[in-house]
Amino acid sequence: MKVLHKVLLALIIPVLSLAPVSRAQAGRDLILATTTSTQDTGLLDSLVPRFERICQCRVKTIAVGTGQALALGARGEADVVLVHAPSLEERYVKEGKFLDRRLVMTNDFVLVGPPPDPAEVHRAGTLDEALREIAQAQAPFASRADSSGTNILELSRWKSAGIQPAGAWYLQVGQGMGATLQVASEKGAYTLTDRGTYLALQRGLTLDILFEHAPELLNIYHVMSVNPQVNTVVNAAGARAFEDFLVSAETQRFIGSFGKATFGQPLFKPAAGLADSALIAPAR
Repeated sequence: MKVLHKVLLALIIPVLSLAPVSRAQAGRDLILATTTSTQDTGLLDSLVPRFERICQCRVKTIAVGTGQALALGARGEADVVLVHAPSLEERYVKEGKFLDRRLVMTNDFVLVGPPPDPAEVHRAGTLDEALREIAQAQAPFASRADSSGTNILELSRWKSAGIQPAGAWYLQVGQGMGATLQVASEKGAYTLTDRGTYLALQRGLTLDILFEHAPELLNIYHVMSVNPQVNTVVNAAGARAFEDFLVSAETQRFIGSFGKATFGQPLFKPAAGLADSALIAPAR
């Protein structure tokens, strides 16, 4: 019976392997600051319990915009961050706030909107052209307006398109991706979203993907530890263990399959060990 019990546990609760976590960090809480997309897609709900079983610790997750997540880490209010705003991440690393910036996974952004597509953005050849069509038609556009990685990309593309969005048509939500998608659906508005969150919430939305597969829409996630020399109270060992867990072969395989059974495609692509320059966005 004991053997059968162990076999059943092995089948029911798959545990990802990882190099042993030191006793010094075992049982100590780890604070993870991350973007809302990792929470909204359900990825963290699968990964965090696996890591907790391995490290014998508790993980406190704070899901906010990437800008806020990085600020929390820089102040020593988080131990490790999982974020997706490369230019902002690089700035913090240069300032010495974070260490060990490691590539974890990618997905891509998509422009979604009401099925009638009043601005006819599905005809656009580029994202900048699509945004110009929205602005010219003054069709509602829901912006996260939260300094997240998604918001940073959105603002950069408005600038590239030569537009300063303002007025009643430009809805500044100030919330995470899931909430912004709900607002866009209710208001018949366009918005920029990561594909994973859109797919995870699609059934409750009246929004279609209207523009996708452009190089500027590649979405890259990195994990970084807070520099213990800057913030001495952080759980540096736990943070490094979480980094190692995310880039381990088994976790990467899990990420590569996550969502496939439900949505017919994985919500993320594993990318550990690759260089950012080697990443290629899906072709149109």
